[in-house]
Amino acid sequence: MLDVKDLGRSPGSMRTLTEHVPAPGDLGVALIGVQEGSDIELDLRLEAVHEGILVSGTVIVEVTGECGRCLDPLAYDLEVNVQELFFYEGAQFSDGEDEEEQYRIEHDLIDLEPVLRDAVVTMLPFQPVCREDCQGLCSECGVRLEDEPGHHHEVVDPRWAALADLAKPDRQN
Repeated sequence: MLDVKDLGRSPGSMRTLTEHVPAPGDLGVALIGVQEGSDIELDLRLEAVHEGILVSGTVIVEVTGECGRCLDPLAYDLEVNVQELFFYEGAQFSDGEDEEEQYRIEHDLIDLEPVLRDAVVTMLPFQPVCREDCQGLCSECGVRLEDEPGHHHEVVDPRWAALADLAKPDRQN
């Protein structure tokens, strides 16, 4: 929660916020995300406008997870741009705007968590990979295909197994 009382309802007033905050829980998807309590670097500008407070800037988080193909661990920094308008209490919306989807300033406080969640989670890869050319794991035995070049399994359709026995050279007539 950010206190914005100092900005008042004076359009044109502004302040910057450069701060490190702990990451909330559930900031990610199944294979990749931001670890709860890890450092989030905020570099934001808060500007009072006629309708409310415009929050814009960048957020840097450390993303951790695992490759969706080979399950190797992943870790990298992700920089995300944010821009969101928080409406003053009692603000009126036009017919085309859905009041439920708008962020509000409540008791001179802004809750940044939903904005951070929307910005970060939508930038995470749906299927994270350690490298674009990662070959992953063998679907039959689980061996890493990077470590075993040319790895494959003979897969015989059980419906043809009896015919495969006929083709064996050591078969007695």
